[in-house]
Amino acid sequence: MTIKEVSEKYGISQDTLRYYERVQVIPAVTRTSGGIRDYQEEDLKWVELAVCMRNAGLPIESLIEYQKLFQAGDGTIPARDIIKNIIKSC
Repeated sequence: MTIKEVSEKYGISQDTLRYYERVQVIPAVTRTSGGIRDYQEEDLKWVELAVCMRNAGLPIESLIEYQKLFQAGDGTIPARDIIKNIIKSC
């Protein structure tokens, strides 16, 4: 999916999607050989989680921390569970 399609699907701006990627709320998005963002299913899951977490009122800093914990591996599951419990509605 293009950034425009993702923006329309989730009701957030393209600038917000770029920002989320830049500050690592979501991992780096898959790109075409020409460098254009090409959102895959895994990318969309991260966007959906970010949108849900923001709608639940979590600050950007919490989203960034969750992404860092996820990237750090299974040893961070207890810490991630704390955040997940806050956003069970997602």
